[in-house]
Amino acid sequence: MTPERNSIQTHGESRARYLGDLATHLQRIREQERALLARELHDELGAILTAAKLDVACLKSRLEHASPEIDRRLQHLAEMLGRGIALKSRVVEGLCPSSLANLGLASSLTILCRDFSLSSTIAVTTAIEEARGDDASELAIYRLVQECLTNIGKYACASTVSVTLVDAGKNILVEVLDNGIGFDIEQVASSRFGLAGMRHRVQACGGRLTVTSAQGQGTHVMAMLPKVVVESAKVIA
Repeated sequence: MTPERNSIQTHGESRARYLGDLATHLQRIREQERALLARELHDELGAILTAAKLDVACLKSRLEHASPEIDRRLQHLAEMLGRGIALKSRVVEGLCPSSLANLGLASSLTILCRDFSLSSTIAVTTAIEEARGDDASELAIYRLVQECLTNIGKYACASTVSVTLVDAGKNILVEVLDNGIGFDIEQVASSRFGLAGMRHRVQACGGRLTVTSAQGQGTHVMAMLPKVVVESAKVIA
């Protein structure tokens, strides 16, 4: 190899490492911003909505002889505030899944799949084992499944989805399979960043991602991640 070609190859490898580090850094910043927004929604908006709901309850108790119209409006307001509090909780959990720390990966994925099925009317079957990793690996797996479900809900036109989590010794195996319309991987890979982002998230943890799909044949996403992410890779999020 000539010195010029060797220099070009070295420059290309350095450029690829730089872009990979930049993508990982941006993912970390994005997760930090999500956590900050989640805290503000939980603390500030949660306090406002809860106080408003308590005020409505206080008004209802003091207006025992109010007209039926006022009573209906107060009841409707209380229901709307209750729905707002529930929506806030769902948004906060989506931004920063506290269930990972409180309940563990298996329970968090079960809740995620249940909520997706209820909101999308797509049937979701789960085969989820108890599998614990460090914070980085569990968050990467949760985000991967979350991204898969979001894509299925938007594009797949699927009626069923299966999610599998397996404790594989030093690794954790996760699979998401749908019966949707599928897609041409080569075409999508060249036109969208979704797959590239998923692959980078998994590889940044030292894992491997495989995506199999074809028109009319659904999509199969499988990832194997280590339970403990090496320190140099813990900038994923």
